[in-house]
Amino acid sequence: MKTFLAILLVTIISACTAVPVQQAASKIRITHNEPNEECTFLGDITGSQGDFFSGPFTSNADLETGARNDLKNKALQLGGDTVYLLTQRAGQTGHYDADFGGGSQQTNVTLSGNVYQCNK
Repeated sequence: MKTFLAILLVTIISACTAVPVQQAASKIRITHNEPNEECTFLGDITGSQGDFFSGPFTSNADLETGARNDLKNKALQLGGDTVYLLTQRAGQTGHYDADFGGGSQQTNVTLSGNVYQCNK
């Protein structure tokens, strides 16, 4: 039983950190400006971090960083160096706490974009 609880605790803690960025993906640029015609379109991607289980235990900063890192890792898989960000969504769940009143909590972040190869 102690082994099970230790594994569960490690799993919960690791789920609460940002998705790591691959070293080669760290230089990929995310932009709100559509690349010019000199860039080659490679495809669409979606990056995300968080869910109903781990989201409430993950900081907003880690949710956003993790989603951005996931997006960059996927752009790297397509061979891109630039992501034109199309949508950015943060999921919220409502909750009520008698001590703190009602409110909502960010539980996930999802980013969608187009991948381009601009530096040849």
